[in-house]
Amino acid sequence: MGWQQRVGVVFGSLTPAEELARAAKAAEDAGFVNQWFSEDCFFSGGLSGTAQLLASTDQVTAGLGLVSVVTRHPAVLAMELAGLARMHPGRLRATVGLGNEQWLRQMGLMPDKPLTVVRETVAVLRDLLAGKVVDGRTAAHEFQQIKLDHPPEAVPEIWLGAVNERALRLGGQIADGVLLSVLAGPSYVRWATARTGDVPVTAYVLAAVDDDPQVARDAVRDAVGFFLQAEARSALVTRSRYADEVKAALERGGPLEVPDHWVDEFAAAGSPAQVAARLQALFDAGAASVGLWLFPPERLTEQIGRFASDVLPRLAPDVAERGVDDIL
Repeated sequence: MGWQQRVGVVFGSLTPAEELARAAKAAEDAGFVNQWFSEDCFFSGGLSGTAQLLASTDQVTAGLGLVSVVTRHPAVLAMELAGLARMHPGRLRATVGLGNEQWLRQMGLMPDKPLTVVRETVAVLRDLLAGKVVDGRTAAHEFQQIKLDHPPEAVPEIWLGAVNERALRLGGQIADGVLLSVLAGPSYVRWATARTGDVPVTAYVLAAVDDDPQVARDAVRDAVGFFLQAEARSALVTRSRYADEVKAALERGGPLEVPDHWVDEFAAAGSPAQVAARLQALFDAGAASVGLWLFPPERLTEQIGRFASDVLPRLAPDVAERGVDDIL
């Protein structure tokens, strides 16, 4: 088993629904047997997207990453996950978490005790998917003798999406794995994995490859800037090596200029050799695997092919030779 078990592709907000089936199959044909679907409000629904990934491929493990614990009642979410798990046994991985606070506030769904809601929802999902009856109240939801009529025989892994310290520690305690958001550079990954314990950690990565490194950097530059502003107060930024620089730039106001060294820290973009080195740095920092969010979106299929042929074979032998049992 080679890089296929450690490197996946992320689909979601940049992939129109009608293009997903073709792109997912192209990724599988290129060797990407781990694929993720990112639910971003208000772009693409995570459950419908993950269902499409599973239906369009033959052997792919599809990760739903992530679904907010407050945008769907846990009983409804468990019911949907059970259906996907029964249709595609052993191929589903489900990630839950609080979700983006701005989107939750837009919908009036921001809970008073976020981590409590996350912890309780994970417990409820595990019980329901195991065929148990759930009764009573949690901090955000009510359950009156709820039991799934068709629980899955192969219960999917439940992962936790986390950014800040308390959520990372919670993920290490209650989840089968932890999913890190984009901008997870090597310094942040090293800090985060020190708090998650022994569970595997996957990092989403803004990524682009080109023979001209500047073309690749430019492909992800705007996305890096967008997320730096959106995550300015989170540990993704404050625990990075350029935290002070980013803070100072944001405090000056005006359009955020993203220099090359920020792109190199918060993304994996450049020549094939440079991108391979950036991915290797994430593995060396403690990431068990990465999910590539490929740019530019209009060249998605081309990028899939270039990563498979030109980038990933360059990873160090200890990455290329490590099997799935070593990382999951």
